[in-house]
Amino acid sequence: MQATDFLDTAQELLRSSRGAPRQANLRKACSAVYYALFHTICATCAGTLTVRGTRRAWTQVYRAVDHGTASKKCKKLEEMGFPAEIVDFADLFVQMQEKRHRADYDPHERLYKSAVETDIKAATAIIAAFRKSPLRHRRAFAAFMVVKTRDT
Repeated sequence: MQATDFLDTAQELLRSSRGAPRQANLRKACSAVYYALFHTICATCAGTLTVRGTRRAWTQVYRAVDHGTASKKCKKLEEMGFPAEIVDFADLFVQMQEKRHRADYDPHERLYKSAVETDIKAATAIIAAFRKSPLRHRRAFAAFMVVKTRDT
C-alpha cells in the first residue's frame, strides 16, 4: 500500500456520483486525504529508521506512530528548526486531522467538492516536496515522531 493510494481513492470518491458528490463521499474523501498524510509519516519512520529486509522491525516502527502524539509533535517542528518542506507537511497534517475529525464526527459539518479537491492537490504537492527533502531531515523527523521525548 502506498500512502498516495489514499489520494487516488479520494479522487475516485469525488467522481463516483453523477452531479454533486454525496456528503458521505466528501467525508470519506476528506478522511482519505488525512490518511495519505498519516501513512506518509508511518512509511517515513519505518523506511528511515530500519534496515532493509527487517520486516518485523519495519512493521513495528510503522505502527509506532500515534495519531494524537504525531499531531502534537507536528505543531512543534517549526520552533525546532526543521526545514520548510517538513514544516509545511506537518502543518497540513494537523489541518487535515482537524478536518477529518469534523468530517467523521460532526453531523452538521458540510463539505464542498471544491474544498476537498483543494485539499487533495495540496496533499499531493506537500507529500512530493516532503519526499524530496534531504534524508537527514526526514530521518530526524521520523525519530522525533516515534521516540518518546521528555519536556524540560
